[in-house]
Amino acid sequence: MNLKIISGTDMANSKALEVSTYLKRLYQQLGVDAEVIDMADFPLSDVVGGKYMEEIQSINEFREPVLKADALLFVIPEYNGSFPGILKMFIDYLPYPSALVEKPIAYVGIAGGAFGGLRPVEQFQMVANYLNAHQFPERVFISRVHNMFDSETGIKDEFQQKLLISQTEGFIKFIKALKR
Repeated sequence: MNLKIISGTDMANSKALEVSTYLKRLYQQLGVDAEVIDMADFPLSDVVGGKYMEEIQSINEFREPVLKADALLFVIPEYNGSFPGILKMFIDYLPYPSALVEKPIAYVGIAGGAFGGLRPVEQFQMVANYLNAHQFPERVFISRVHNMFDSETGIKDEFQQKLLISQTEGFIKFIKALKR
């Protein structure tokens, strides 16, 4: 199983990347070939000016592992009540309409506030729904991520950590069921 974990911001040394790296280890412990795709590496300067219909080598190279993945896990931070613009730009440069059709997708929302990225995940789910992705219903939200998440042990709240483990195990089953 080939899983790509999308760290949904281009902010350097972000909490999204930290959470994504932790999740990679969790999935690898369960035998999944997991890799983090960091939006900080998206070749943004190559798309300035809206080059949507052009063949851009750097974009093709960046998106290729995502297109070949069996499933995607998005770690989405909350920026101003929504998901980061770089994530939308990335989606806009995927092949339309085929890129996410029937692709299994799961979500982890993160935020500095109390709602743990609920708003950006729900907004992003509308985009993924429009693109006909298969969305895993168990979402995890990490509130006050700077205090509640440790890069070695995960979520400090025991109940939330159990939810994260449940999501990880359940998403693997979901992917396998869809592949049958």
